[in-house]
Amino acid sequence: MANSGSKSTVTPLKIRQWAEQRDGKPAIVKDSDKNGGGLLRINFPGYAEDNLEEISWDRFFTIFEDSKLKFLYQEETKDGETSRFSKFVSREEN
Repeated sequence: MANSGSKSTVTPLKIRQWAEQRDGKPAIVKDSDKNGGGLLRINFPGYAEDNLEEISWDRFFTIFEDSKLKFLYQEETKDGETSRFSKFVSREEN
């Protein structure tokens, strides 16, 4: 049985490995770059959106940390296929 539940992490290495295993590249939404930030996305082949701009992993993780984000992701779909589901959300205050 596949594990289709969502997981979360703030670990840069885990995020990069997850994305690269799916041929994903770090990106931001164009025109969202405010004071060095931006809306983060993972850009996958075949899903290229005109409004995404690829950036370096270093810049990606700088924005990730500065924005205090958490990465929600899924390893597999309920059918056992490799999932590309991911989302960036604010870290919860503890």
